[in-house]
Amino acid sequence: MTDQPIATAALVQQEAASLAVSLAPVYQDLHANPELSFAEHRTAALVADRITGLGYGVATGIGGTGVVGVLENGEGPTVLLRADMDGLPVLEETGLDYASVARGVDPEGNDVPVMHACGHDVHVTCLLGAAELLAARRDTWSGTLVVLFQPAEEAGGGAQAMVDDDLYARVPKPDIVFGQHVGPLPAGVVGTHAGPSFAATDAYRVTFHGRGGHGSRPQSTIDPIVMAASAVVRLQSIVSREVAGTDTAVLTVGTMHAGTKNNIIPDTAQIGVNIRSYEPHVRDRVVGSMERIIRAEAAASGAEREPAIEHTEAFPVLVNDPAATGAVTAVFADAFGANRVVDPGLVTGSEDVGMLATAADAPIVYWILGGADPQAFAAAYASGRMEQDLPGNHSSKFAPLIHPTLDTGIAALSLAALSRLSGTAATA
Repeated sequence: MTDQPIATAALVQQEAASLAVSLAPVYQDLHANPELSFAEHRTAALVADRITGLGYGVATGIGGTGVVGVLENGEGPTVLLRADMDGLPVLEETGLDYASVARGVDPEGNDVPVMHACGHDVHVTCLLGAAELLAARRDTWSGTLVVLFQPAEEAGGGAQAMVDDDLYARVPKPDIVFGQHVGPLPAGVVGTHAGPSFAATDAYRVTFHGRGGHGSRPQSTIDPIVMAASAVVRLQSIVSREVAGTDTAVLTVGTMHAGTKNNIIPDTAQIGVNIRSYEPHVRDRVVGSMERIIRAEAAASGAEREPAIEHTEAFPVLVNDPAATGAVTAVFADAFGANRVVDPGLVTGSEDVGMLATAADAPIVYWILGGADPQAFAAAYASGRMEQDLPGNHSSKFAPLIHPTLDTGIAALSLAALSRLSGTAATA
């Protein structure tokens, strides 16, 4: 009996590797045809068609473009596996034969390039593989499997949109939620971390109101560009001077828009601010300081109208259940080898998958799936040039290896699910 779980893990990995080969063209197709948040119509149709063919009961259009497959297989727990589907407004520069040349329309109506710069194409492909593997092995487990393909993770509203669209009135509530995110760890490696794992994020759109006029007569204007530029510089002092060294926070100004011509001072200028944190008191401190600086810079410039500060996006901290994470980590270590399971520590990226677990009052385990070329990773690590030489998520050059990334991702989702489903799964 003690040897059987190891044999099961070996068989799952063998089947996952075979599925990774057959699904590689699907991955390349998804990579070449990314879609922006809440516009994942082609992707949703593709996954719905494939999981319908595997025997899942399929619900579509949840939360806009969300797709959920349900495979009921006797008595036992309900396990939910999740993948997100959306791409990003990034111009791809990977040089891949299957690189995206797709374009889309962003929420502001702008025509933009679209790329799977965060690896959601990997997530979708791995979940399709796990759905197929687990359907084929249904004689070894008992319970209910839910495979969920989520829209709009990048926009911050996809998981909540599905919950708000009566997700758990349409599909069974899970007893546990599993998922993974590809990142620049070496391909073949997985990273698990218990407790707070992915940062909370808050996004703000800030509009400075000035008084426009001719660039030759600045004395007759109140220049909102100067306000915005001064605020951008001053905002960088919050983390370095107002957050304790023992706490963690990140503040980024990712967008800045103003003006139409170099000799016209505009009426308004707009910046986009993103804040990452793990603790409520840190978040409150950073947000309060941001608001104080923005208003102070406007006042210092003589603005006649308060700046508008709009809260446009929010993800909560993703907290991996300690007990469940420990159990999954042990499963992965047994299957892949302890040298291929690492603790990545706190991740300052954010994820909305935790909302699916919170809404079901269920624990979650969400891990990092390595996708980087191991040789390139080792060289960058040895030279101390990880940030410079190893493209990460949201980079125009982010290009996960197909193998063994898909092999490991399919196996990891399948093994995690089998570890919780009842019946003979643990000893098959």
